[in-house]
Amino acid sequence: MKKLITAILMVMAAVTAYAFPFDKYSLNRSDLPQEAQEFLSTYFPKGKVSMIKVDKHLFKKTDYDVKLVNGTKIEFNNKGKWTSVDCKTRQVPEVLVIKPIQRYADKQFPGTKIVKIEKKTLGFEIELSDGVELKFDRLGTFKSMSMDD
Repeated sequence: MKKLITAILMVMAAVTAYAFPFDKYSLNRSDLPQEAQEFLSTYFPKGKVSMIKVDKHLFKKTDYDVKLVNGTKIEFNNKGKWTSVDCKTRQVPEVLVIKPIQRYADKQFPGTKIVKIEKKTLGFEIELSDGVELKFDRLGTFKSMSMDD
């Protein structure tokens, strides 16, 4: 009986794997939603795309991961709104950071720059150039800090 159930589960997994489309990789910006294309043109106009991953999930909506030649990684949701921008060692475009967060980082951590920002359900997470990670609520009120090991 155990072997029969295992066999059925394996067949179901194989059928699901073939029936569901796999992730798609591309270099073509037109594979992104219009809003994501506009975001790239506005904030990274000289950025050359090294890879676009169209990430199709079984029960969730599609999201998009874009990697630029300079190492910057940008994630977009299914509507083309950015959810994460990781510029590695370069500064995230300042217009992506709400003013209270920018003021807090400038005041508390002078000489550093914001190199990563993520939109979360309850707020924002940023990473500074010195490895400090900060969490803020949706209005930009500081919540917590941690050090990158």
